[in-house]
Amino acid sequence: MRRCGFACLVIFALSLLSNMVDAQSIRLSVDLTDAPRNIFHSQLAIPVKPGPLTLVYPQWIPGNHRPSGPIANVTGIKMEAGGQPLTWQRDPIDMYAFHVEVPAGANELHVSLDTITNDGSAGASGQAATTNVLDLNWNQVVLYPQGASSDDVQVQAAGKLPRGWKYGTALSAANSADDIVRFNQVSLTTLVDSPLIAGTHYRKIELTKPGEAPAHVIDMVSESDAALAMSPADQAAYRKLVAETGALFGARHYHEYHFLLTLSDEAGHHGVEHNQSSDNSVGERTLIEPELQLMEAGLLPHEFAHSWNGKYRRPAGLATRNYQEPMRGDLLWVYEGLTEYLGNILTARSGLWTPEQYREALADTAAMLDNRPGRTWRPLADTARSVQILRLQGPDWQSWRRSLDYYPEGELIWLEVDTIIRQQTHGQKSLNDFCRLFHGGESGPPKVVPYTFDDVVHALNQVTPYDWAALLHERVNATAAHAPLGGIERGGWRVVYNDQPNLFIKTAEKVRKSANAAYSLGFVVKEDGEFSDVIYGSPAYAVGIGPGMKLVAINGRAWSKDVLQDALRASTESKHPIDLLIENAKFYKTYSIDYHGGARNPHLERGGGTDVLGEILAPLTK
Repeated sequence: MRRCGFACLVIFALSLLSNMVDAQSIRLSVDLTDAPRNIFHSQLAIPVKPGPLTLVYPQWIPGNHRPSGPIANVTGIKMEAGGQPLTWQRDPIDMYAFHVEVPAGANELHVSLDTITNDGSAGASGQAATTNVLDLNWNQVVLYPQGASSDDVQVQAAGKLPRGWKYGTALSAANSADDIVRFNQVSLTTLVDSPLIAGTHYRKIELTKPGEAPAHVIDMVSESDAALAMSPADQAAYRKLVAETGALFGARHYHEYHFLLTLSDEAGHHGVEHNQSSDNSVGERTLIEPELQLMEAGLLPHEFAHSWNGKYRRPAGLATRNYQEPMRGDLLWVYEGLTEYLGNILTARSGLWTPEQYREALADTAAMLDNRPGRTWRPLADTARSVQILRLQGPDWQSWRRSLDYYPEGELIWLEVDTIIRQQTHGQKSLNDFCRLFHGGESGPPKVVPYTFDDVVHALNQVTPYDWAALLHERVNATAAHAPLGGIERGGWRVVYNDQPNLFIKTAEKVRKSANAAYSLGFVVKEDGEFSDVIYGSPAYAVGIGPGMKLVAINGRAWSKDVLQDALRASTESKHPIDLLIENAKFYKTYSIDYHGGARNPHLERGGGTDVLGEILAPLTK
C-alpha cells in the first residue's frame, strides 16, 4: 500500500506539472510596424482547458515600484477559440483582469489586442515611439493566467519591426528574417525584464574585448546619425565603468549586459533597471552637447548599479511572485538611495564626472533637502511608502509635500554610512567592503536574493560593529528640520552658500529654461514666468506667492533671469524691498519681499581633517 500510494502520488504530481507547463506556455507576436503612430499590435496564443479562465494584464511593474501597467492604453481586445469569437468581461473591481469561458474541445485561446503608446512609456511620462525610434516594454503587450508565477509562465516571443530598423535587447534571438525577429523561449519574468529598443539610426559599441565574458555593449538608437557620435573619451569612460563595477561588487549576475540608450526629444525620458540591461532614454543631443551630457552623466551608472542593488539583491517587499501582487516600498532608501550613492560615485570613478562636478552635484542635493520643510512632517520612510501617489506629481509644492526623496536623501544617508565605516576602521574598510559582501557572491545567471532591514544591518555589522539599526531608524523614520549632512562633514567638507553659480543649478537653468532662486527668495520660475515651486516658509511664501502664479515684472521692469539676478545682487546694499508684479488667474498684484541676502548658491568647501570624500571618489582600478 505504501509503495502504491507513493507511486500514485508521483504520477499525480507529474500530471499536475505537465498540465501547469502546458497551461502557461504562451506564443506572443507583436507587430511594431505601426510604432511611428504609437500603436503596437499583439497576438497571443495561450494553451487552455475548457471552463472559466481569467487572464490578467501586468499591473505592478518592477523598477516602477507601483501599479503602473498602462491598462487604460489597451484597446481592441478580441478573444476566440476553435475559430469562434468569445465574449469576455472585465472584472468589476480589478481593472486588470478579464474573464472568459473557454468552450468544450478548445485547447488554445487566441487573443488580439492593441496598445496605445502615446504616454506611459516604461512607467514614466512620454511616448514610446516616434518616426525613427521605438521602445518596447513587453509588459505593455501581454496577458497571462491569473495566479500564475511569472517565473513559471513560458513565452515564445516574436516582433515585427518597421522595414530596415535595427534593434537592441538582452534577449537572444532564435532567428530573424523579413524584419521579423523570433526570440528564444524565456520565462515571463525574463521577457518583462528584457525591453527592446529599435530605430532607423542605430549604433552598437562594444565595451568588452572580443571573447571576454560576460560581454557588455551599448545599443543606441536615435532620431539622427549625428546624435550617435559618442566621443572616444566617453567610450573609454563606459569601459572604465564596467571595470569599476567589477572591482566594487566582485561578481556579475548576468550572462551579458546591454545598455539600451534611446536619444530622442520626443520619446521616453526615463531610466529603468533590469537584470541584464537598462532602458535609458535622454534628449537627442545628449552625447554631443556638454550641458545635456553633464546632466545625464549619472544615468547609465545608476541603472547599471541596479543590476546588483535592486535586481540581484532586492527588498523582500519588492520581490513579488507575479505582476499582480502589490509591492511594498519600505526599503526603497536602500534599493534606490544606495544606488543613487553608488551610481554617482561610479560616475566620478569612471571619469564621466570630475571630482569637482561630483561635489557640485552633491552640494545641490544637500541644499535642496536641507531647504525642504516637508521633512518636518513627513519622514523619509513615508516618501518610499508613498511612491504610488508621489511618482508622477509635478514640482508644485514639492518642498512641502516632498517627492521621491528616498533617492537623494538615501544618497546622503549612505555617504554617512560610508564615512562612519572608514572612521571606525581607521580607513581600513569602507562601503566598498559592504558592496562586495552584500551584492557579490558568485557570478552567474540572473537571480533574485531578497533581503530585509535586519539583513542590511547584519551585513554592515560584519564590515564593522556599530549601532547601525539605531542610526538607520533615526534617518529613515524620524522627522527632522535639516538634512543628514554628517557624511559630507565626516568626508572633510561642508555646505556653504555664496553668490557664485553652482555648476549643476546653472546648467539645469539653461537646459530647463528656468531661474532658480530657491535659497534666496524661495522659488523656481520658468522662462514664461510661471512659478514651478515656491519653498514653504520662504520669503516668497511669506508674502503670499505660490506655484502656478506668473511673474510679470521685478521692481517695475519686465522679468527675465538677468533682471532677477540684478535684483538679488542689489538687495545686499538696498534698504528697499524687492517688488514682484504677479499674475494670478488674470488678476495682477504687486508683492513686496523685504529681502537683503543677495544670491545664495550652494557649494562644498573644505573643512578640517582628511579629504575622505576624495578617497571615496578614487577609482578602484588602474
